[in-house]
Amino acid sequence: MTLARRGILSGLLAALTGCSPAALLNTTVSRKGYALDSDIAYGPLPRQKLDHYRPETPRPDGKTVVFFYGGNWDSGAKSDYLFVAQALAARGIGVIVADYRLYPEVRFPAFIEDGALAVRWAADKVGIDKLFLMGHSAGAQIALMLAVNTPYLAAAGVDRIKLRAVIGLSGPYDFLPLTSRKLQDIFGGPSRPETQPITFAKAPLPPALFIHGTGDTIVKPGNSERLAAAWRAAGAPVELKLYPDVDHVDVVGSFADLLRARAPTLADVTAYIDSH
Repeated sequence: MTLARRGILSGLLAALTGCSPAALLNTTVSRKGYALDSDIAYGPLPRQKLDHYRPETPRPDGKTVVFFYGGNWDSGAKSDYLFVAQALAARGIGVIVADYRLYPEVRFPAFIEDGALAVRWAADKVGIDKLFLMGHSAGAQIALMLAVNTPYLAAAGVDRIKLRAVIGLSGPYDFLPLTSRKLQDIFGGPSRPETQPITFAKAPLPPALFIHGTGDTIVKPGNSERLAAAWRAAGAPVELKLYPDVDHVDVVGSFADLLRARAPTLADVTAYIDSH
């Protein structure tokens, strides 16, 4: 790799570090392969909006991903994740990227409840049996809190067992006790098990795919390993893919063409969607 190219990649990764906005990466992404319906309200509040990427050449089965981005539950914007949506839409998969309320405006479980409302909109639009929930980092925690045996989707009028599957990318699923004061404020204390997806990983569960890099120092890969083990113990279908030496950012950044060689996330996600 040339020094110039390495410098470009370093700058892009700096923009992504800690799941911060990825607008810089989006400048490298093709605008082809999809039509975008933006800023669709799924609830009455300003942050309760979503973007719907409709493939120019949709799959006959209508499979659609609802994607929740990361950002430590206090940052992020749906427009930053064009690079994820375009990569999937260009392969015929519909994508819905939802904003949700953030700390300090709200605390747990408000962002989970927002996620449930976004999924209800998606289910009404394309059908619950066509939906895959997917999230990265904090967004994976949201997706999994909806997919596990919790009442959030039921309260929104959605049957979570009818989901096609859930896909977690580098997610925190079993991360107690909390030592950060901010996280303690977000989740209401240092050790509340009701904030953890692993607490509710009990039958019945939809199929799941967990992807994590072994080089992740932000969210340790043990989160995915332990949740996959709980999925198996519940008798539910699960796949776990650990990428050697891949870090937290590269797992999601590799959806973009420029960073595609850094991790096989896109290939594994699309193969999983194809098979389910």
